[in-house]
Amino acid sequence: MDQQEMVSFWKTIVETMMDGLMVVDADGMIVAVNQATEQITGFTREELIGSPCTILNCDNCSARSIPGKGFVCDLFETNKMEKRKCTLVRKDGERLQIMKKSSILIGKDGRVSGGVETLMDLSEIVRRDQQIARLSSVLKGKDRFHGIIGKTRVMRDLFDLITDAAQSDAPIIIYGESGTGKELVAAAIHRLGKRREGPFVKVNCAALSETLLESELFGHVKGAYTGADKTRKGRFELAHKGDIFLDEIGDIPPSMQVKILRVIQEKELERVGDSTPVKVDVRIISATHRNLEDMIQREKFRDDLFYRLNVIPIRLPPLRDRKEDLPLLIEHFLEENRLKTGKDIGGISNEAMEHLLAYRWPGNIRELVNALEYAFVVCRGASIEAAHLPEGITGAKETPKTTRARPGKGELEVVLNALRRTGGKKAEAAKLLGISRQALWKKTMKLGIKHDFGWNGGDL
Repeated sequence: MDQQEMVSFWKTIVETMMDGLMVVDADGMIVAVNQATEQITGFTREELIGSPCTILNCDNCSARSIPGKGFVCDLFETNKMEKRKCTLVRKDGERLQIMKKSSILIGKDGRVSGGVETLMDLSEIVRRDQQIARLSSVLKGKDRFHGIIGKTRVMRDLFDLITDAAQSDAPIIIYGESGTGKELVAAAIHRLGKRREGPFVKVNCAALSETLLESELFGHVKGAYTGADKTRKGRFELAHKGDIFLDEIGDIPPSMQVKILRVIQEKELERVGDSTPVKVDVRIISATHRNLEDMIQREKFRDDLFYRLNVIPIRLPPLRDRKEDLPLLIEHFLEENRLKTGKDIGGISNEAMEHLLAYRWPGNIRELVNALEYAFVVCRGASIEAAHLPEGITGAKETPKTTRARPGKGELEVVLNALRRTGGKKAEAAKLLGISRQALWKKTMKLGIKHDFGWNGGDL
């Protein structure tokens, strides 16, 4: 390779570099740049060459002009390679974070003849770090307790009770309306408890029929029923040495209540189709939105099972009783949606916030999450306005505290709102409510929702 080919070879390398390359003379004048420097700075080659290096306005640059002394740069004074982060100002005025590496050029006479700098664009790295920092803030905020958000006195007392209850091995039951976060509380108890190294197994008792629930909880042996082609462990066995979370325990039929009582008392179970007892060691965490004591009076729930489960009761407040937490919750879920959708929605208007604060939230936290997800879908601007909120929220007014909703009214409003928002599509409504299709079917039957939305059961 002759000298001309060598020059052409090195020129190609310089021009294809991802990082900017800039050469300055001993007076700080730019004498050469590559294509990447043009892209990073926004200046053309012609605008840069012949201009002082200070044209880039780096905030962490030591180059300066001193009267009577001329151009001065720490690089030329120390003769050492430098590496520093700085922010330069592009031609269009945008500030850009870069990593700049500088080294001196020595002439044949041994004197400094200039310097060479490489410029690495850090904007993507900075954006990624900012996103990580924002996500970390969402997950580890000071007002968050194992994923549960709140700073009111009632919530601080709840966090203390969860911490204390977790240290016991006694059964725990969590009471709370739908959407108050019972599963989050159960998960927090597991993480804080002595069985944290063991499994945490969850079962939604309301989502399964009696036959399926028995098999799910206790397992079955091969041939126990049609389709049982192999022996299968149940959830209690899978939770051995850990915790089992029985959500909506109030929805299980009496026949299943007897079998769960036996597991608690005898610490053993029998798989479906088998009579051999299997020993299990589990701590039971249950949850319900029902009034179990009222169910006992109506002979819908066994009192002996109730007393076994109700050793450590934890009651979750509905969102309407801790509205001081609403701004904190709203900001948290706004940030979550920003991260999920990538939409640059900065905040929420005063009018929209007033509607959110005035609403009674019969669906609690789950309904708030759904409302803000809906707002993010329909919002095309920089801020969520009242028009972006579901109609059920903007049309609602605060019910006086002296007025109590009749039993079931809150749940009826939640289900109706979900059905309206999905145009009566039951599968989509169930997903919106965070329950199974079968559980929604049961709710519609219980609440008398049969014809309002063209119900025929077909989309379940």
